[in-house]
Amino acid sequence: MSVPSFRHPAQIVAAGFFLAVMIGTLLLMLPIATTERESADWVVALFTATSAVCVTGLVLVDTASHWSMFGEVMIAGLVQVGGLGIMTMATVFTLLVAGRLGLRARIAAQAETKTLSMSDVRRVVRKVVLFSLVCEAIAAVVLAARFMIGYGEPFGRAVYLGVFHSVTAFNNAGFALWPDSLMRFVTDPWICLTVAIAVIVGGLGFPVVFELARSWRHPRKWTVLTRITVGVSVTLLGLGTMVFLMTEWRNPATLGALDDPGKLLAAFFAAVMPRSAGFNTLDIAQMEPSSWLAMDLLMFIGGGSAGTAGGLKVTTLGLLAFVVWAEMRGENRVNVGHRRLPDATQRQAVTITTLGVVLVAISTYVLLTITPHSLDQVLFEVIAAFGTAGLSTGITASLGTAGHLLLAVLMFIGRIGPLTLGSALALNRRTRHYELPEERVPVG
Repeated sequence: MSVPSFRHPAQIVAAGFFLAVMIGTLLLMLPIATTERESADWVVALFTATSAVCVTGLVLVDTASHWSMFGEVMIAGLVQVGGLGIMTMATVFTLLVAGRLGLRARIAAQAETKTLSMSDVRRVVRKVVLFSLVCEAIAAVVLAARFMIGYGEPFGRAVYLGVFHSVTAFNNAGFALWPDSLMRFVTDPWICLTVAIAVIVGGLGFPVVFELARSWRHPRKWTVLTRITVGVSVTLLGLGTMVFLMTEWRNPATLGALDDPGKLLAAFFAAVMPRSAGFNTLDIAQMEPSSWLAMDLLMFIGGGSAGTAGGLKVTTLGLLAFVVWAEMRGENRVNVGHRRLPDATQRQAVTITTLGVVLVAISTYVLLTITPHSLDQVLFEVIAAFGTAGLSTGITASLGTAGHLLLAVLMFIGRIGPLTLGSALALNRRTRHYELPEERVPVG
């Protein structure tokens, strides 16, 4: 019996993440992983492991009360593995597509010779890991100090809380050790801003952050990737904050009970989290339906490429916006700044977006047929899973086994799907040596 050959990097990513989910499931099913010292239900273990590895944050049980410290450490470890895996592989794929390192030939050679002489890849991976650990350490110190000084937590407990939440924040996972997520800290800028900044930095992506660090004073020198990622991210954060301020300002169950600075902080935090973080300081179940719709859109878009955020990515949205603008102006080429966008990249953006919309639509229909919940609630859960956002209207635990398995599949596809599909489309090139006759088809 022959062993299957995984020659394409996308296959390696899918296989690696699947293996991590399976190992995580087995670890969480150990009796030592629960507070009751009993083996967890396999659906709960599988769902939680998938949510952790795919850095989502959706849960079926309360993390702090159901899982023991061993289980919590396992969850944080799975989040770290999933986040670093996405950061490193997405960065390598970005460099492959951009042609910066000329790695395609090296990867092909390695597959044939089984050698490990890929110094460029190792250097990039080391930088990504170091960057991630430094960011998490800084966030952990700030959070631990705040928990100890501001809330009287013992030193050991404060450090544990700081490390756990810094890992889940930077990796955009959204697991929290309180039943209400971070609602008790809704007006605490030390907690909220630290978590929000960690989420934003992790979601921007390694290439963008490093380019900003090198040339943040010279925006004209930025690459197209950095320009689109920063521009769209800032726009979405600003628009999201304004939308939540307008729709929830007088809602007594959300912003209505806060003072003006508290409302601004809570609205900004609510705009950051749909990038795929999963924390919440407001009761999402009590939000207005218009706020749910805004979150749906933000979760579906997600964060930056080569980062820990999920969704279709802000780069995909930005590219589509330039394509639409060029078409409306009647231009036969799409230009971004002083660069021309290749036709292949345009097709990739359209393909990924179309497949994402189709998957969300089909999954929403299926979940509507097997659960009694309303369309807005079901759509929210489906997009939260596909966008690996981890936010919920509170119905996740009541979806039944079939619904839980469907969300687990969506989290897995949403985590690796856009990345692997994008890399596969970018690296798979076929040259056609002939052209068929052209025929115009009416559109619209």
